[in-house]
Amino acid sequence: MQSKDFDSFFERLRKHTDISTQAQLARELGVGRAAVSLVKKKGAIPPRWILELSVRYNLDSNWLESGVGAARPEDSAEEFAGEFSRIPKVAARLSAGGGSFETGGEVEGYFAFRTDWISSKGNPSDMVLMEVYGNSMEPELKEGDIVLLDQSKHNILAGGIYAIGVEDTVMVKRVEKRPGQVVLHSDNTDYSPIFLGGDELENVRVLGRVVWVSREYH
Repeated sequence: MQSKDFDSFFERLRKHTDISTQAQLARELGVGRAAVSLVKKKGAIPPRWILELSVRYNLDSNWLESGVGAARPEDSAEEFAGEFSRIPKVAARLSAGGGSFETGGEVEGYFAFRTDWISSKGNPSDMVLMEVYGNSMEPELKEGDIVLLDQSKHNILAGGIYAIGVEDTVMVKRVEKRPGQVVLHSDNTDYSPIFLGGDELENVRVLGRVVWVSREYH
């Protein structure tokens, strides 16, 4: 029976890991006890918690969240072949602030999405998950959000949010294309637009468009 409430989630976790108390869970996730209590009250487990715990303990993320399928990815692969698509979360970070982050394609783990749902967004093989750092895109995107990025979408559409690579920096911004110029806009009015033109455009890469975002509530 499918169950996404906190108590069922925690019981599954307790049986297959060395986590036996909510205090241990908080330490494993690097959050305060209050955050765990709030999640328990709301009942919805943050996607980032599911991802981190499933990767750390080699658990099937769909099973950990809902109880459907087998606990281990290798056990559930055949049973749910075609029903779910596993999307990689990559180590490259999306900067939504002023910081500079090294890009990288290292896979940190996988997150399961229903194939019919994610196929409505695009080709699952073109999708990756990345984490947002910084506050320049608030309130639309907040630090700690995990975004689903369609790497096949390179054409800039007005108002779209894209992952943009500028030299060794990866940023997530609203992008405006002008003749001979690209403008990166932040939703947070504390940040000024970034204007790129001339030789700078040679180092600008559109990595893909953001098509979905998870939100962890604190």
